[in-house]
Amino acid sequence: MGYYLTADGGTESLRARIYDLSGKCLGQKAVAYETRFAPGARAEQNPEDWWAALVSATAGAIAEAGIDAAEVEAMCFATTCCTVVALDRDGRALRPALMWMDVRAHAEADAVLATGDAALAINGAGQGPVSAEWMIPKSLWLKRNEPAVYDAATTICEYQDFLVLRLTGERCASLDNAGLRWHYSSRNGGWATGILASLGLEDLAQKWPSRVVAPGEVVGTLTVAAANALGLKTSVKVVQGGADALIGMIGLGVAQPGQLALITGSSHLQFGVTEAPLHAPGVWGAYPDIVYPGRWIVEGGQTSTGSVINWLRRFCGGNLDLTELNQKAAALEPGADGLIVQDHFQGNRTPYTDPLSRGAIVGLTLAHEPHHVFRAIMEGIGFGTRAILDAFKAGGYNSTEITVGGGATASRLWMQIHADTAGLPVRIPASPDAPSTGSAVLAAHGAGRFASIDEGIAAMVRPGQSIEPDPKNTARYAELYQHYLALYPALKGALA
Repeated sequence: MGYYLTADGGTESLRARIYDLSGKCLGQKAVAYETRFAPGARAEQNPEDWWAALVSATAGAIAEAGIDAAEVEAMCFATTCCTVVALDRDGRALRPALMWMDVRAHAEADAVLATGDAALAINGAGQGPVSAEWMIPKSLWLKRNEPAVYDAATTICEYQDFLVLRLTGERCASLDNAGLRWHYSSRNGGWATGILASLGLEDLAQKWPSRVVAPGEVVGTLTVAAANALGLKTSVKVVQGGADALIGMIGLGVAQPGQLALITGSSHLQFGVTEAPLHAPGVWGAYPDIVYPGRWIVEGGQTSTGSVINWLRRFCGGNLDLTELNQKAAALEPGADGLIVQDHFQGNRTPYTDPLSRGAIVGLTLAHEPHHVFRAIMEGIGFGTRAILDAFKAGGYNSTEITVGGGATASRLWMQIHADTAGLPVRIPASPDAPSTGSAVLAAHGAGRFASIDEGIAAMVRPGQSIEPDPKNTARYAELYQHYLALYPALKGALA
């Protein structure tokens, strides 16, 4: 029996898990790390915290699983995407990493879009967008604002690549991240050198990792130093993973055209699978081969979702009981007694791609209490998801259900709100920890246990519960949704 080590490097913590070939999680441990926020929608982390968390969490997961560490035959991990780090020749960070949610590079994103390069046509039917979250804008920001750091960097890469380098010594990027956020194309010439040349970033291609490896392929094995730190054998295979949400598609079993994945956490990501390219306004992609060979992925996303819930707790002094809030919020009717929330607390990813948009709570009275705001936040996020699904539908992508994973699945109320606002059934697999389950599938595939990712999904991903939309609530939310849609243009004008 082989065992598989996974890591889910998220916004607030890294969680390591041990899986067997049936897809059962035998042991796990989470280790938190700090995110430092600053004005200008800036968010940074220390990459050494990621490594320390991986070492500590691995030991804890193995101990809880009660297995012999020598039986771990492969590992794979999923991390936040667009968390960009500049490294020196020894692989040490030259500055804190720019988190995925850091959108300081909005002017640089505009500069990338202004190049009009053909590589940009993949998003929004040729209308863009280019997000301030992405690799090239952040790299350009570094060159413009911290040229000493940029010039000293031997490698500019992501969270995923930092861990791969520390584990294997290999300077390697995931096709998943590069195809999703670096304008890399597996079908059309690789790196977007035209964009780089237009921006005076020709040297960035040499700073990027020299290998691009698809999810499920083996990067290498553990170095002696990494094996000693983790308590594993040097023969352990490091299998390429990728962006947490995309690897989460695998863990949810969303692999066939027409299926829809909703990955929840600090943010929400929506993904669908197609057999041919699809490009439409308000839709990112379609991206070829980044998860499944020969298939394309369409994408939507909300920058701040679970993080807005955490904001509410901090705003109220950190003493809010989420169980009590859920109970009180569930007793309210749709609409939270007149509140509408715009969920753009850290900008909007899709369908507007506006990093300068901001959150709003509209309709407040002196009678409102925290549980009203709590429900209104969940409803606002549900409306944000609905707006993305509407953009998908307008572009020709339709789904008859939503398969959900991640932290929001712990709230039955939130899942019901998602079903009601979208008017679609919500399916939750037996293991909602989708990025970790997906990483386990990839690790087992890379270890040679399954001939394909699809075969691994069939063996390791099990169905769970279903939540049907309430027709009465769906009708009411259809009315409230129009008020939500009116907020963005109104507030954009008011805050300009």
